[in-house]
Amino acid sequence: MMESHEVIDLKSLSRSALSSFIEGLGFPKYRADQIFRWMYQSGVAEFDEMTNLPLADRQRLADVAFLGSLKMIRDFRSSDGTIKILFALPSARKIETVLIPDFDSTGKAVRTTVCVSSQVGCAMGCTFCATGLMGFHENLDSGQIFDQVFYANRLSEQTFSRPVSNIVYMGMGEPFLNFGAVLDSVNKITSSSGLEMAPKRITISTVGLAARIRDFADAHTRCNLAVSLHAPTDQKRSSIMPINKKRKTDLEALKGAVIYYTGRTGLPVTYEYCMFSGFNDSEADALALAAVTKWAPSKVNLIMYNPVDSTGFQRTEETQLDRFIRILVKKRIRVTVRRSRGQDINAACGQLAAENLPA
Repeated sequence: MMESHEVIDLKSLSRSALSSFIEGLGFPKYRADQIFRWMYQSGVAEFDEMTNLPLADRQRLADVAFLGSLKMIRDFRSSDGTIKILFALPSARKIETVLIPDFDSTGKAVRTTVCVSSQVGCAMGCTFCATGLMGFHENLDSGQIFDQVFYANRLSEQTFSRPVSNIVYMGMGEPFLNFGAVLDSVNKITSSSGLEMAPKRITISTVGLAARIRDFADAHTRCNLAVSLHAPTDQKRSSIMPINKKRKTDLEALKGAVIYYTGRTGLPVTYEYCMFSGFNDSEADALALAAVTKWAPSKVNLIMYNPVDSTGFQRTEETQLDRFIRILVKKRIRVTVRRSRGQDINAACGQLAAENLPA
């Protein structure tokens, strides 16, 4: 049982930890399920809003706990419909969340994707990424990750007349360096007592932490895995992604992890590949990338790079992109291209750096 003077954020707890805490207060076991629904299905901010709990129980909870929530500072609206949301954490640090709509020919939003952050900054130091240039500052807890999705879902319904259809953990941070909180947030999002999102609509991206990819496979989340590859050889990848310089996270280690993941889950992996002019967009690079995709069932998502000041990288020209795609297609590789969204508000891939935004 927690000491009475300790005040804890209930939304930072996993479901099992919440149950233990509630039972430790002497409440009946089912009370934890009620509280879970209020937090993750209804999105309440105060215990007083939990109207099916006795008043005495609500007062007892207020004495020993609170319901943490992100503070929305403002949002930024792009000309293409993308919305970037700036949140403040209790530490006063800031994170960014991006809501990306896809429209049909009539202008109706047929899908909305929310890109969530799992950390403030990032420790991976990828040389082309604004978030990586920030360095690492703080991990988010599972409630803070969930709140990004909950807020974006409400905003999607208000703005685009539809709920969020997809979630990608591709915002600030390396999700697998905050593994426990990320998986717990997925549990809350997919729970029938939460948002009831299907796991197949959730994608978690990693720079390629091999051991964690194996752990992710063993976790049986049924979510999708994306690997930020960005270069198809150790020499090139190490020059832009410091993580690749380590033997346990180089391409050979990644190969073993990907093979394990696809074998364990039966799901393909997606390779995210930013196209940098004159660096990784040659015919030789395309052939090397094709070889990587043969490790295990997979597809390639080519990303049109969004320039970040001071990195020195430029976007591949369309003609070179077309040549690159033709080589991959000839090798019978599934290829998609992700075009820039929200670039005019610095909401595109690789551009998130909340530290530099005004409150």
